[in-house]
Amino acid sequence: MRAMLLRAPKPAEGGPLESVELPEPEPGPGEIKVRVGACGVCRTDLHIVEGDLDLPKLPVVPGHQIVGVVEEVGDGTRRFREGDKVGVPWLYDTCGRCRFCREGKENLCDEARFTGFHVDGGFAEYFVVKEDFAYPIPEGFPDLQAAPLLCAGIIGYRALRLSEVRPGERLGMYGFGASAHVTIQVAKYRGCEVFVFTRSPEHRRLAEELGAAWVGGPDDEPPEEMDSSIIFAPAGPLVPKALKALRKGGTLALAGIHMTPIPQMEYSLLYGERTVRSVANSTRRDAEELLRLAAEIPIHTEVEEYRLEEANEVLLKLKRSEIRGAAVLKVR
Repeated sequence: MRAMLLRAPKPAEGGPLESVELPEPEPGPGEIKVRVGACGVCRTDLHIVEGDLDLPKLPVVPGHQIVGVVEEVGDGTRRFREGDKVGVPWLYDTCGRCRFCREGKENLCDEARFTGFHVDGGFAEYFVVKEDFAYPIPEGFPDLQAAPLLCAGIIGYRALRLSEVRPGERLGMYGFGASAHVTIQVAKYRGCEVFVFTRSPEHRRLAEELGAAWVGGPDDEPPEEMDSSIIFAPAGPLVPKALKALRKGGTLALAGIHMTPIPQMEYSLLYGERTVRSVANSTRRDAEELLRLAAEIPIHTEVEEYRLEEANEVLLKLKRSEIRGAAVLKVR
């Protein structure tokens, strides 16, 4: 099968992925084999190929926003049949036994494994996963439009929940890439007023098209204080800026898996019972709820389509903030 393989981390400018032929994986008991139709590309993939994260597996096939069709099922599978359309996100599996798993916080499981990180992911023609960690794709979503829901959408949804914003309140968003462009649609559906902080002129235009109440740069002062905010950009210096615009008692959620150092700041920015919290991975509940909402709203994903072999080009464009909405590799 065709695949894009990372043998060793290197800057996106150096073309870190190699186009290769690999054996097709076969499903074991309780697993499904997915014929990949499309796979989204997100900033976590960029952190993986550039070595910002400690990699548990090399070589590895990245990609964790997978949409495809069940090609084959292993013994004992019950949820899916051959021909079903499914999606697979970042969370590949968990231990199911630890305190976090038992309490519904499987995203914090110490033995959790992640797609395209601990196991080969979706930058390939075929992929195998336990059926319990795959999800039916809502009707009406083509492969390319569904792919961004599986990480950008899910992690944005979890960040929105953890920001504790309520209907009618003001929500700040710092950075406006793939995740934010999905999250704004959920926030507006719930009656929130959204303020977007981003440097990119193209991202500002997209935010306005999607109904942002105000759009500016990260150094601009918004017309009102935020009740809650989410930082999507992996930039630590945004934390004190976001806190400065946050009301007393507000919550700032950090949605990234990686962030540059947060600078030293005055305690007064936190004082007033402001909360800063990270967003770590996601749970199966997050995935199920977001996919239901995607059909209910319905969510429209803004997509740039590329061929599988163009993955290196996409990663570089992502690094340069040149993607409008989400980038998706069309595998078939």
